[in-house]
Amino acid sequence: MPVIAQIKETVEFIRKLVPQKPLVGVILGSGLGNFSREIEVEVEIPYQEIPHFPISTVKGHQGKLIFGRMSGKPIVAMAGRFHFYEGYDVSAIIFPIRVMKFLGIELLMISNAAGGVNPSFEVGDLMIIRDHISFATPNPLVGKNEDELGPRFPDMSEPYRKSIIKLARQVAKEENIPVHEGVYFAVTGPTFETRAEYQMIQHMGGDAVGMSTVQECIIANHMGLPVFAMSVITDMGIREEDNVITHEEVLEAAKAAEPKLTALFKGIIAKA
Repeated sequence: MPVIAQIKETVEFIRKLVPQKPLVGVILGSGLGNFSREIEVEVEIPYQEIPHFPISTVKGHQGKLIFGRMSGKPIVAMAGRFHFYEGYDVSAIIFPIRVMKFLGIELLMISNAAGGVNPSFEVGDLMIIRDHISFATPNPLVGKNEDELGPRFPDMSEPYRKSIIKLARQVAKEENIPVHEGVYFAVTGPTFETRAEYQMIQHMGGDAVGMSTVQECIIANHMGLPVFAMSVITDMGIREEDNVITHEEVLEAAKAAEPKLTALFKGIIAKA
């Protein structure tokens, strides 16, 4: 079935359950699923019940679409995303973003857990993503272009909307939450980076490194959908000889930082 037909079939299924149009789409990263507790939930749909949707396989990802209200606005949240390292085709990873756009969202907000590369960062810090570097992950637009979705060669000069970044700074100041801004470097995973790779990423201008977000951002830009993204710094790499990283530690650090991220997202949604 052509991708446009798949999208429309999925949207039709969802609209039968959720007639109200969401204005904001939110993607929740590893360990950030409790964000959903702040949503005035109206409908929850497990991924396995949604036509053409993949299923999240990673610990820390709940695997459901949540419809409701936050800061008085209708939103849809992905409690669990999809990653290239899970073995999914790139088209499956970005399918939900296309569905949310067709449902009517006007802003995509992305969160992720990321490794800190900038030596001034600490575990638990928040980083607004102002740009990204992605040579290691497959571009989701490779192949036949779907003209109904966007242009063959989309502009990426402003992948993360500057006006929303400015708004995020304002909300962070009002909430007294320190935030960094930086460049997100995308890798495929699922291995954490080697010491040499951390050094390379730092030399290339990366401030944080992770295994998601960029493909979602690209596909949103392809459709003309504004994007805001934020990383929770959950580790500082393996700079020391006796230092290692575990997924459990990443989840724990994300959980600890979640209240700050939630406050920022709620403030941005209220003012956007």
